[in-house]
Amino acid sequence: MAELQSGGGGGCCPPMDLFRSEPMQLVQIIIPIESAHLTVSYLGELGLLQFKDLNSEKSPFQRTYAAQIKKCAEMARKLRFFKEQMLKAGILSSVKSTTRADNNTDDLEVKLGDLEAELVEINANGDKLQRAHSELVEYKLVLQKEMSADPSKQIKLGFIAGLVPREKSMSFERMLFRATRGNVFLRQAVVDEPVVDPVSGEKMEKNVFVVFYSGERAKNKILKICDAFGANRYPFNEEFDKQAQAISEVSGRLSELKTTIDAGLLHRGNLLQTIGDQFEQWNLLVKKEKSIYHTLNMLSLDVTKKCLVGEGWSPVFATKQIQDALERAAFDSNSQVGAIFQVLHTKESPPTYFRTNKFTSAFQEIVDAYGVAKYREANPGVFTIVTFPFLFAVMFGDWGHGICLLLGTLVLIVREKKLASQKLDDITDMTFGGRYVILMMALFSIYTGLIYNEFFSVPFEIFSHSAYACRDLSCSEATTVGLIKVRDTYPFGVDPVWHGSRSELPFLNSLKMKMSILLGVAQMNLGIILSYFNATFFRIGVNIWCQFIPQIIFLNSLFGYLSLLIILKWITGSQADLYHVMIYMFLSPTDELGDNQLFPGQKTAQLVLLLLAFVSVPWMLLPKPFILKMQHQGRHQGQSYEPLQSTDESLQPDTNHDSHGHEEFEFSEVFVHQMIHTIEFVLGAVSNTASYLRLWALSLAHSELSSVFYEKVLLLAWGYNNILILIVGIIVFIFATVGVLLVMETLSAFLHALRLHWVEFQNKFYEGDGYKFSPFSFALLDDEDE
Repeated sequence: MAELQSGGGGGCCPPMDLFRSEPMQLVQIIIPIESAHLTVSYLGELGLLQFKDLNSEKSPFQRTYAAQIKKCAEMARKLRFFKEQMLKAGILSSVKSTTRADNNTDDLEVKLGDLEAELVEINANGDKLQRAHSELVEYKLVLQKEMSADPSKQIKLGFIAGLVPREKSMSFERMLFRATRGNVFLRQAVVDEPVVDPVSGEKMEKNVFVVFYSGERAKNKILKICDAFGANRYPFNEEFDKQAQAISEVSGRLSELKTTIDAGLLHRGNLLQTIGDQFEQWNLLVKKEKSIYHTLNMLSLDVTKKCLVGEGWSPVFATKQIQDALERAAFDSNSQVGAIFQVLHTKESPPTYFRTNKFTSAFQEIVDAYGVAKYREANPGVFTIVTFPFLFAVMFGDWGHGICLLLGTLVLIVREKKLASQKLDDITDMTFGGRYVILMMALFSIYTGLIYNEFFSVPFEIFSHSAYACRDLSCSEATTVGLIKVRDTYPFGVDPVWHGSRSELPFLNSLKMKMSILLGVAQMNLGIILSYFNATFFRIGVNIWCQFIPQIIFLNSLFGYLSLLIILKWITGSQADLYHVMIYMFLSPTDELGDNQLFPGQKTAQLVLLLLAFVSVPWMLLPKPFILKMQHQGRHQGQSYEPLQSTDESLQPDTNHDSHGHEEFEFSEVFVHQMIHTIEFVLGAVSNTASYLRLWALSLAHSELSSVFYEKVLLLAWGYNNILILIVGIIVFIFATVGVLLVMETLSAFLHALRLHWVEFQNKFYEGDGYKFSPFSFALLDDEDE
């Protein structure tokens, strides 16, 4: 650790290492008040320090910089208001601004306030003018419709004219009739074009109406009904000459209002465009300021109130960069006193930090979704980069489907920069984030598809001609008994002659089932071996002798032996029944094997392996609790405050223990925990091996579905010799292939591969109870939603 620390201070970053997380350190920074803001700003640009909240007992309103945060929140509110207005006006904010934005938040606060006041005033005036314009349009419609009526039919009665929403016109008429007991005359005329309602500002279809009545009582009832139905009323003169004059006056006023409204909209558009040119810079500045003050609130004031004291986690390699940032901030702020940087010693568990790139980050996310690695424990993400897409491809193997996946992924990768700058919907964003995972899945699918020799379920003689030929002309539907070997063995993958034969399913079933067991046992062994590297790294010898060794013996005595038998059977071409061998290895271990013997001394080897498997169970269960008890007693003899450091619950010596006196060692709890762990491993060895058979099942299902779509859709349509049926068949085949095989089957195989990694592989060594390194970084502000 000392070497790493001294190397980290040299200014150059060590090479990226995904196998174990970066070495971390707890640091303390003492910053003079006058340079605090600039210091935190420079650390935010660096993005390699995770601050601890030293004021967690205080409420947000009791903290030092509560007023500044409130000011930033108010500026953020104004910016959100501007964004809403720009969206309504269809104006986009410019990413690159030609003018320089204000870096002074006080000046920006004043500027935003002035702009908001101006925009609110423009909006208020615009709304008033628009309402007046809408009222005049409706008034003009009333005048035009009523003038078109025959003057000789007009009766000397009181009347009210206006517009009512068309959808309410029938109810309006019924209500008038009932309220006045039929003592009114209502006349309606349809307005051809939708008009803007002065009250709501929305376009709606309306009818012009005029109600003739007699008496003040009827008039009051009609006015109330008009208000209830949202009918806008307008004055209407009975004299024809005055009506024509009114129309002329209204038309003139409409023209003036239209000119005024257009000028207002132009001014508003120019103002919003000015805001849009600098919006992104202002928004980023406000976000930065807010995050700086939030971070400053996590620091504590010293007793003199002249310095701020902060603590946080940083990678060891970042020491020199942090010190440089502190020196630069002190110089730029003209501070007479520089910041003090020192490393603290702690027993607290540090955060986990892996430096990933755009390729490895998605694979690391797959692991982190299960649980973040404990500090410095072996990271399954390194192996996941290869094993995850490979196990997916075992289930998805078809090089035609693999090419389709590859082409789809290449589109995302080619348009990477453009898509990264856009806001995508959830599903597209998830697919884009995992583009390199899908790329690897596609490449491995092409590889396994070539091994299975399947292109949309059709075999091809790619690498050579088939090694087999028929004995006579009638053997096309025969089993392999009817075939004779006429050439060298097919050089790569499955011989195409198997496809379409009666023995295709039994042969491929046997091949894929045994291959699944081999892959499963290999991956589980890898998991147990990684537990050895963890125990070695953290110097926990008891885990090597009482966990790693018995586990590796138990797994390989049973399923490692089964894997060996499978390989021997393939090599020798033996007809031995492996089911019989494994079952009677337990039921009758002393019986002769007869035809099922694959190598000399097999019976003795089985007895030895069976004995080792039985011995390894108590070996896992009994010694470890007693050894831990002895270690605890030895550690606390003559010592008062030494914490227990190496337990099964902790992979590291410096774990989060508080040394407040002697620790309690509950032997019964440790023993029960070890017993559960042992039972889980023994039963899991069987169930996990069986779980890998999903590779066989999913591969078989994919192959059979692909075959059904090809034979029962495409070939069937081809057989009709009808171009229309063929086109329909091709369309159905494409939709079935894309919908079922390229979407549903991809998702299914992905989830099964995920389960195999999370449960069958990672439970052998991975604790995953750490927490992520979350540094204060301006680079992460763009991902945050206000």
